[in-house]
Amino acid sequence: MLLKDRTVLITGAASPRGLGLACARLFAEHGAQVQISDLSAEAAAAAVATLPGTGHLSARCDVTQRADCDAIAAQAIAAWGRIDVLVNIAGITSPQRLLEVDDATYERIFDINMRGTLYMTQAVVPQMRKQQRGAIVNLSSVSAQRGGGVFGGSHYSAAKAAVLGYTKAAARELGPDNIRVNAICPSYIDTDIAGSLMTPERMQQIIASVPMGRVGHAHEVAGCALFLACDLSSYVTGSEIDINGGSHIH
Repeated sequence: MLLKDRTVLITGAASPRGLGLACARLFAEHGAQVQISDLSAEAAAAAVATLPGTGHLSARCDVTQRADCDAIAAQAIAAWGRIDVLVNIAGITSPQRLLEVDDATYERIFDINMRGTLYMTQAVVPQMRKQQRGAIVNLSSVSAQRGGGVFGGSHYSAAKAAVLGYTKAAARELGPDNIRVNAICPSYIDTDIAGSLMTPERMQQIIASVPMGRVGHAHEVAGCALFLACDLSSYVTGSEIDINGGSHIH
């Protein structure tokens, strides 16, 4: 088991078909104790109940609120005495065109995608520094690399690009503390994030643009997150791993 006796915090992980819960299940299968947090305490608790193993935690957390992020880090430390891995999954998308982006949408996109990553990282780093060990996995997007083109608009691409820049800068700063920071950049993955935007016609367009001839699945993103969280990637930091079936090769 690749994460035996390790502890993992995953934000935005309660959605039944989401990337966060897929990560939580795979990590638990590999021996980790996992904390699932989400906006709904009830949904987080229900998600934890589906995990294999024991000793898992659930919590309500709005990642745009520093106090919430500090609280779930404190909960994990109180229960486990350490934090080995943080996976920043919580995020949202928005399809608005450039001239349609209003202040409220801009702020929400940046608050959840970037501010949440910042707050959660700040919440766990002090404990990871005490341990002189840790791994942080941030969720960016192919939209940050190629300037959109799937669902997210320019503001979403900018927010996810900010996550990439933050990942690299954090990796440089935290490297001396043996804390690794990496990012995952998925293209379209078969989850519920697209909602009503996904039509059969749009799905065919997406598939036609992918050399592998299909969309990705949540467990495939989880596999890359597991690699970055465990010791198989012990000399990997500041990287961005593409999960796109070849739709963006660079």
